[in-house]
Amino acid sequence: MKIIAVIPARYASTRFPAKLMQDLGGKTVILRTYESALQTGLFDDVFVVTDSDLIYNEIVSNGGKAIMSIREHESGSDRIAEAVEHMDVDVVVNVQGDEPFINKEPLEKVLQIFKEDTTKAVDLASLMREIKDPKDIENPNNVKVIVDQKGFALYFSRSVIPYPREVNVGVRYMQHIGIYAFRKEALLDFYRLPMLALEASEKLEQLRYLEYGKRIRMVETEHVGIGIDTPEDLEKARKMIG
Repeated sequence: MKIIAVIPARYASTRFPAKLMQDLGGKTVILRTYESALQTGLFDDVFVVTDSDLIYNEIVSNGGKAIMSIREHESGSDRIAEAVEHMDVDVVVNVQGDEPFINKEPLEKVLQIFKEDTTKAVDLASLMREIKDPKDIENPNNVKVIVDQKGFALYFSRSVIPYPREVNVGVRYMQHIGIYAFRKEALLDFYRLPMLALEASEKLEQLRYLEYGKRIRMVETEHVGIGIDTPEDLEKARKMIG
């Protein structure tokens, strides 16, 4: 089974422009993320896919592999799908470009799902973690997921799901962690199929997969990635590198 990691990298981030090209301990954020993905040893290949000459040149000039997007894209999945369409690969892992401290263990868990899935019942695998603080549960920036008995996602929402009409019935609230591993076919289907109402309403691309009947297997983790979304996040990351 050929497994690759693809890091979608936009230059123009809404909240923190050019964040991927910021200095983080002598290297840019995107280069650190790329090197981090390589160092896990889990992938046959690692690519950065970008719409920016600056990011492309940053990776290539440091001996890495980068691909320029041909078209404008609505989502990371679309950007990745275009890049891998003609590649001979089985599983594609979407690594976030703004998470330079990649933890190997949750990625191994996600990839294990495909290694054990001999009947190809799983189209995608992703991560979730339990959240307990009511503020975290109610925060629409924290995407919640509910799963069936076998760990397949039933729905993702920015709303509180399930709604606590009855408390103390053993419900655990799970936050979706945005690392995905896709079968290549599922990713290409996503690319070719139009957005439907649920995805448009919640602004969550994973709902397109569910709306078209794809199966998303969720894996629980305790790991919380450190994403660089703001200048304050960057300062925290710099302190971690020391």
